[in-house]
Amino acid sequence: MTLAGPIEQGCPSGLAPVGQGASGDVGAFVVQKGGEKSLSLSVRGAKCAGCLSKIEGAVNALPGVRQARLNLSNGRMEVKWTGDLDANRIARTVTDLGYGAAPFDPDTGDAAAKAEERSLLIAMAVAAFAAANVMLLSVSVWSGHGEMGETTRRIMHAISGAIALPAALFSGRVFFRSAWSVLKKGHANMDVPISLAVILALSVSVHETIRGGEHAYFDATVMLLFFLLIGRFLDARLRRRTHAAAHELAALQARSATRIGVDGTTQSVRASDIAPGDTILVAPGERVLVDLEVIEGVSEADESMVSGESLPQAVAPGVRLYAGAVNLSQPLRGRALGSAENSLLSDIARMLEAGEQRRSAYRRIADKAVSLYVPLVHTTAALTFIGWVLAGAGVREALMIAVSTLIITCPCALALAAPVVQVVTSERLFRRGVFLKSGDALERLAECDHVVFDKTGTLTLGEPQLVRTDDDDDAIARAARLARASRHPLSRAVVAAAGAGQVAAGVREHPGLGLEADIDGVVCRLGSAEWVGAEEVRGESRLRLWYVEGDSEPRRFAFEDALRPGAGKLAEALKKRGAGLEILSGDSEGAVADIAWQLGISDWRAGASPASKVARLEELREEGCKVLMIGDGLNDAASLSLAHASLAPGGAMEVSQSASAAV
Repeated sequence: MTLAGPIEQGCPSGLAPVGQGASGDVGAFVVQKGGEKSLSLSVRGAKCAGCLSKIEGAVNALPGVRQARLNLSNGRMEVKWTGDLDANRIARTVTDLGYGAAPFDPDTGDAAAKAEERSLLIAMAVAAFAAANVMLLSVSVWSGHGEMGETTRRIMHAISGAIALPAALFSGRVFFRSAWSVLKKGHANMDVPISLAVILALSVSVHETIRGGEHAYFDATVMLLFFLLIGRFLDARLRRRTHAAAHELAALQARSATRIGVDGTTQSVRASDIAPGDTILVAPGERVLVDLEVIEGVSEADESMVSGESLPQAVAPGVRLYAGAVNLSQPLRGRALGSAENSLLSDIARMLEAGEQRRSAYRRIADKAVSLYVPLVHTTAALTFIGWVLAGAGVREALMIAVSTLIITCPCALALAAPVVQVVTSERLFRRGVFLKSGDALERLAECDHVVFDKTGTLTLGEPQLVRTDDDDDAIARAARLARASRHPLSRAVVAAAGAGQVAAGVREHPGLGLEADIDGVVCRLGSAEWVGAEEVRGESRLRLWYVEGDSEPRRFAFEDALRPGAGKLAEALKKRGAGLEILSGDSEGAVADIAWQLGISDWRAGASPASKVARLEELREEGCKVLMIGDGLNDAASLSLAHASLAPGGAMEVSQSASAAV
């Protein structure tokens, strides 16, 4: 089988090239749901908003295409369509524009991004070496002007050319390949005027050296390439960091799971190989890789990664577990409700990418600049040449002025300004404990007028602490004998309050209920109110445990998820600035209400799923709010990416840090 269209120059190693059959037909990567088809392509060579508009416009124009969205950060293009459109035609449309296209693979995409960084770094080093040496020769020519003989000057220029020509041809490949790949398809991009300016400057310099002219411009050529490559390298590094969020999610989905066959045999399979209806064994400590329904076993699951809920949840037959949850105590068997592609993790990954794409729309002004830049500059240079010829200047003189026009208007400032400002600002903020991850983050942060907080791990420490009184010490010490045998967050809080001590023998843990042991012939229990026989007070927070010894009166222990130091001052400062404040949390209603009351925030929502958080941010955006989202969990990643600006604490998950503008 063959793929559609030839791969363009510059396609990274490891990326299955379209046209060379390395990965089979592109159609083999089409996913169909009902009457809609979708395809993920890795697009190579798209660098700016002009490229994005060109590619999306061409693919959207194909018959039946409902949506084509290209993410410049990771090169991934998602295409959705209906009808009989051939997937190979979609890939061919991209390659006909002068870009590379291949089935999307996050692993090879990351490797390709690293290879691109390394290639740019080498090219930059070569240009720097040439610029430093040619500049020494040029300074000698300048300082000796009027005194240096023609032969000596020609030798100096020749040596400069011997250094600059190979260096410029090597370092300039980044721009030459990009320009040629689009020119042969009848299009243009920002690299066309750059390449033309470099080639003409080299040609004029060689001509002047041969004829013995006073001036050559080898130094300007290699210096120009050096500065342009600085900007291109910094841009590539920023794009790879942005891609890290989606790559982290892909890594979670790439793990293996244990599938139980019809005959009862177990087999280790990749998450992508799990089909709906498969029976999956989830051992204690393992992460659930696809959404499943528990069919056998009783345990507890940590869903904080998915929902933000701070406490483990009781799991029994009939309960649905979402991908990303961690089984804590007992083995579970579950029936897969869908494939890895249709799991909650995949939904979050898609929302994350959609949010990043929406954020890139912030720079849409670049579309207008790119669409006007190339024809305007080329027309200006051509008119300059014609004008000087008509004014009586010689062809050589007119050509020199036209080339100067091209070089002066070369977009080195555009290519350098944003990356250099970003680097300088990042360094200063880093010294103050803030890691800036996006070049336009400061502008977006300054525009925000509404702040949305996650609760657990963001406003609070995410670790329950026992609220103790003076008469609790003896009861806490006795309860800790059971608590030391458990890893439950509330048990750990009891142990932290009691300090070092003994562990009761034969402690039994009942998932979802609590701990039990026989101590000196007395049955002691530490757990829920119903299990120990205590009366639960309606409306109270779920952060409660009861301890009972035999038939004695149960003793209640209250816990709180303490606010982070400075959270109250932060809320007050934001209110004084006129910002709206809101809490969106996956935690229970009582826990969220308590924190909202402490901070004086009247607008809050509990039990929020990743999708509902995204929906709320969409509502705020439609209302004209520019939202600053602050969160730390996987369930916050999509909303962090979608928000106008976003922040993540240093202890947040890597996926959330990657999705944020600053950490």
